[in-house]
Amino acid sequence: MFAAILGSALTDDFFAESTEQSRIKAAIVRDYFWAWAKIVLKKSSGLIGHADLFCGPGRYKDGTKSTPLLILEKAIADAGMRERLLTIFNDSDEENIRLLRAEIAQLPGIEKLKHQPDTDVGEVGTETAESFRKIELIPTLLFVDPWGYKGLSLGLIESFLKHWGCECIFFFNYNRINPGLANEAVKEHMDALFGPARAQRLRERLEGLPPRERELAIIDALCEALAEIGAEYVLPFCFKDDRGARTSHYLVFASKHPVGYGIMKDIMAKASSEQHQGVASFGYCPASAIHPTLFELSRPLDDLEGMLLKEFAGQTLTTQQIYDLHNVGRLYTMKNYKSVLRKMEEEGVIKTEPSPQDRPKGTFADHVRVTFEIHAPKTGFDVEIPRLLYTSREGFSGEGDAAQLFLFGIVVQIHVLAALCEPVPSGQAAATAPTVRQVAAYLQVCTATVYRLVSTGALP
Repeated sequence: MFAAILGSALTDDFFAESTEQSRIKAAIVRDYFWAWAKIVLKKSSGLIGHADLFCGPGRYKDGTKSTPLLILEKAIADAGMRERLLTIFNDSDEENIRLLRAEIAQLPGIEKLKHQPDTDVGEVGTETAESFRKIELIPTLLFVDPWGYKGLSLGLIESFLKHWGCECIFFFNYNRINPGLANEAVKEHMDALFGPARAQRLRERLEGLPPRERELAIIDALCEALAEIGAEYVLPFCFKDDRGARTSHYLVFASKHPVGYGIMKDIMAKASSEQHQGVASFGYCPASAIHPTLFELSRPLDDLEGMLLKEFAGQTLTTQQIYDLHNVGRLYTMKNYKSVLRKMEEEGVIKTEPSPQDRPKGTFADHVRVTFEIHAPKTGFDVEIPRLLYTSREGFSGEGDAAQLFLFGIVVQIHVLAALCEPVPSGQAAATAPTVRQVAAYLQVCTATVYRLVSTGALP
C-alpha cells in the first residue's frame, strides 16, 4: 500500500456535531465514490484506491457516520469491490485514529474486505505531495477535508491528478480562506493553495471589492489555478450558513475527464437545496425554504433555449454532442438539456430525427439528431445579456470576464448602428425605433463599462 507516505490535518471541533451540511457533503462523496469505482473497475483489472487525508473519528458526536464508514459500507456490499479496493485513512490526531479503528472493527462484514483499511497518524505537507509525484499510483479517489487550510495545496492535488483514473474532492473553507488572504501570518498557506503569483494578484484585486464580488473572485482564482494543473473539469458546490446570509464553505470536485464531471454534476444537482425550472443551484442553503433567492426568480431553461438557438444555429448534432459541447461550466444537467429540447421540438423550433412519431412517447434519446435552423434576427433594438456561469476557462461571475463584456459593448454598438440605418417599416409606429437619446444612453453604458474594466486593470 501507499500508507507510509501519507500525512494529516487539523482537527479542531469539526466532528463535535453533525450538521445537515456535513451529512450532505458526506453523501456527495459517498455517491461519487460508488459511481467512480464502478467505472474504473470495468476499465481496469487491477486495484483501485480511496485516500482520506483528514478522516476524523468516523462518526460525529451525535452518532452520524462520516465519510470513512460510508465508503467502507459501500465496498463491503459489493463483491467485486471487496476484492480490489485499498483504503487509506489518515489524521494528525491519534485519538481520532483510535476511535476510527474501533468503528471500523465494528462494521458488519468488514472481514470480507481482502485488503483491510490502513489507518495512519501523520501530518500532511509538501513532503506528501513530493512522495506522490515519485510513485505510480493506482486509480484513486482523493478526499481532502481539512478544517482550515493547512495541508491543502495545489501541489498535493496535482500530484494525484497526474495519475490515470485519479480524481479529487476537497473542502474549501471559504470562511477562513477569505480573511486568510489578507493575513501575512498565513501567507505561505495561501500561496500554496493559489500559487504565489496568482495569490498576490488576487490580494490586489480583492481590495475594495464588496463581499459577493470578493467571493466570486476567490473561487474564480481557485478554479483557474486548478485548470493550470490539469483539472479542466471543476465543480464548486456552495454551502451557506444557517441564516443563508453568508457562504460557509465549498465542496470542490476536480477532474481531468468529462465523464466524471457529468456524473458529479448529476450528484450535486440532486443534493442542491434549490431548483427552478428543474435547474439546480449547485449549493445548499438551510434557510432557502424561508428566504427566496435571486436564483429562484430566474428562468434558467428559457435562458438555455436561447443559448442553444444562438450557439448551434444552422447545425445538426446529436443530443449527446449538444450536451458535450455546451454543458461544461454551466449548471445544466443532461436532464435539463433533454427537457428544453423536447419543448423546442413541440414548438417547432427544431427538427429531430427520428421524429417524435417514430420514438417512444416522451423520450429524447442521446442519439436523436437535432437540427437548429437559422432564424432571421429581430428588427428594432433588442440586446440580450446572457447569464454567465462558472467555467475554469471563462470564470465564475454574474458579470462575466473582460473579454465577454468588451464583446458585449461591440455588439451593442453594432445593434445601434443597424437600428439607425434600418428604415421604419410601412405601417409601423415610429416610436418603436430607437431615438437618438436612447442610442446615446446605451452607448454611454457600454463606454462606462469598458472604462471601469480598464481602470481596474480587468481589461488591458
